[in-house]
Amino acid sequence: MSAGRVLVVDDEAIARENLAHALTRAGYEALAVSDSRAALAELAKTPYELLLTDLRLGEGSEQDGIGLMERARKLHPALEVVVMTGYATVPGAVQAMNRGAFSYLAKPLNLDEVRALTAKAVESSKLRHEVQDLRRRLQDRDAPPMLVGKSPAMASLLMTIAQVAPTASTVLLLGETGTGKELVARAIHQASQRAGKRFLAVNCGAFSEELLASELFGHEKGAYTGAMERKAGLFEAAEGGTLFLDEVGEMTPPMQVRLLRVLQERKLLRVGGTVDVPVDVRVIAATNKDLAVEAETGGFHLDLYYRLNVITLRLPALAQRREDIPLLARHFMLKYSELLGREVRHIAPDVFAALGSYPFPGNVRELENLMERAVVLADGDTIELRHLPPDLQLSGGSLKTTRQSGIATLEENERQHILWVLEQTGGNKSRAAEILDIDRASLWRKLKRAGLA
Repeated sequence: MSAGRVLVVDDEAIARENLAHALTRAGYEALAVSDSRAALAELAKTPYELLLTDLRLGEGSEQDGIGLMERARKLHPALEVVVMTGYATVPGAVQAMNRGAFSYLAKPLNLDEVRALTAKAVESSKLRHEVQDLRRRLQDRDAPPMLVGKSPAMASLLMTIAQVAPTASTVLLLGETGTGKELVARAIHQASQRAGKRFLAVNCGAFSEELLASELFGHEKGAYTGAMERKAGLFEAAEGGTLFLDEVGEMTPPMQVRLLRVLQERKLLRVGGTVDVPVDVRVIAATNKDLAVEAETGGFHLDLYYRLNVITLRLPALAQRREDIPLLARHFMLKYSELLGREVRHIAPDVFAALGSYPFPGNVRELENLMERAVVLADGDTIELRHLPPDLQLSGGSLKTTRQSGIATLEENERQHILWVLEQTGGNKSRAAEILDIDRASLWRKLKRAGLA
């Protein structure tokens, strides 16, 4: 089985044929063509994982390597592109990667480097393709638009959702407050066979025991003072669909026992009732507690924990996927610009620097609130550092305190340039170090000195 398809574009016949031969021997299905016209014709009929193109193509080409890359990505959005160049200047490499290239290779080529980079690029392309397929399916089913991110942690979560969603199994979502547990629950529902039925959510920590019992299981007329008529609970209302139990760790022990009975028997007893009511509902539960520890120490019903813990998804904290912060910030900026009727379309570089060094204890929810505030306060089309809360303005490093003369210091310029290169490489420190022409250890020292490591 082929390790992946690679299209090589180079106007030097010997170079492209040798490269295609080396990749074929490495297990790839490699084809070599001489110009952009032939490359686009091939891409129009065959999907590839990787396009290896020379930056400067000959007279037979209508575009240079970057132009070819941009047209090729329109045909295959998941395609990764590596640009080869004999003119390996830092500006040229940064430009190619800023326009969407996965990486670059300097000529004369080192075949070990080519093989290693090809493996990474093909793997990245396959991952992008799987994530795009999932997002397309979720969009087709009116999935929530908030599952934003391209980090490995987010891509892994999306693929797990794709595996879990078609089953009928109970799912337990674990994660810090603000990581988007309800959004993930909605995504699972929308990608499941139950998508045509209702998705209902309840925060188990927001009700007293009596009110929560009535909310979940319903009640009979006269069950308690004020119960003037029979009321169906959320389990019955979500029949055939999905019920999301947020903060399930806040349930009292008696409520845990009642929930366990429903999950075991697929029947419930309304408050004040004497007749079992069958229910067909998928349960997705969520908590920011460590339920395994709670169950071991008696703080949570052990059998209920086993019932809920059929499939467990751990949602990463925002600090664990910092490469998604710029993407999320732009997403929320555009969202609130539209909702609030504003024309805010840009985010200043020092804002990204401040957001990138902030710990975000409130996770994605806190970032969303910050961007909503910034859109409201922006007095132009750009969110600037002064539109962030004071503590975040300071977290951007020494931006405010070192610009007393209005001129940035050399250290500040270096810090901003490193942050910019890291953003262009999606947080990939090895690739950033290559572009900056320093080794990875030196980059780490600079990041630590700037308070970013």
